Amino acid sequence: MKSSRLISILLLLQTRSRMTAAQLADELEVSVRTVYRDVESLHAAGVPLYGDAGHSGGYQLLAGHRFSRLTDLYTGEAEALFLAGIPGAAAELGLGAHFVDAQLKLRASLPAPLRDHVDRLRSRFHIDAPGWYAENTDAPFLPQVAEAVRAGRVLAARYRRWKEPTDVDRRLEPYGLVLKAGRWYLVAAPGPRTYRVDQFLELVVTDEEFDIPEDFSLPDWWAAHQVAFRARLHGGDAVVLLSPDGAKRLTGEAARALAATGLPEPDGRIRATLPIESVAHAHHAFLALGADIEVLEPVELRDRLTETVSRLAARYGVTPPSPTPPPRRS
Repeated sequence: MKSSRLISILLLLQTRSRMTAAQLADELEVSVRTVYRDVESLHAAGVPLYGDAGHSGGYQLLAGHRFSRLTDLYTGEAEALFLAGIPGAAAELGLGAHFVDAQLKLRASLPAPLRDHVDRLRSRFHIDAPGWYAENTDAPFLPQVAEAVRAGRVLAARYRRWKEPTDVDRRLEPYGLVLKAGRWYLVAAPGPRTYRVDQFLELVVTDEEFDIPEDFSLPDWWAAHQVAFRARLHGGDAVVLLSPDGAKRLTGEAARALAATGLPEPDGRIRATLPIESVAHAHHAFLALGADIEVLEPVELRDRLTETVSRLAARYGVTPPSPTPPPRRS
């Protein structure tokens, strides 16, 4: 709505000093003509806002004027501000006290009715980022890594990786930190590449400074990294038959593959092609589905599951039936 947009223009000019009409239009996702009309409305309201023409021109507020009232926040905006903060993450980064102070200042700036509403909201929502089965990871060097990210300082680190040699020394230029499912990852050059912060064995923040490339965007890089990571996990496919209950138990990529490839069989089961990371990984994952899944291909995976089921039957004193070849589609 227009009133919210006018406030946004004032706050943008307060934080960025000078912006052109085109820059404001891009930021607010409106037309340049709309920005012109909004500026005229601000002038009419007595806001000390002026513009300069020319290549280096733009709009700016009169020197010394600040627009810092938070009483014009809408309810949804105030809710978003308070729910966006994750105190646990701030504390891990060594900013817990600053986070609390900022929340107190923000709360004190709100009008009484909105402050009471936000207090009720905070009592009804709690953010617990890690998954149920995520192990607690101790990352003792996280505050130092965060400080290096903020200061643009090179890290001298000893890092433990999964392949040989496991413990390696690295000179890292830290581009940013990402919190994913309760675990911190450092994105650093050369590369850039990702490093689990809880796997640093030794770490020193050096006095050497570096510059992050101007075209680097941490959110964009992380999104592309996630896509590439999922592609690497898809090492092959398995053709399976699923009972209706088994189909309901699929999640993530497997559920999406079922929706795309699933075809009904005469016996009520569903034939589908599911992505698998490897035969070993699929062996463990499909065992969890028990009799609700039958693997048709690859043969290596079917044979491994058959062997495991036979061993289980022998362990419990049950004679397994003779293996039957997988059904063929006519």
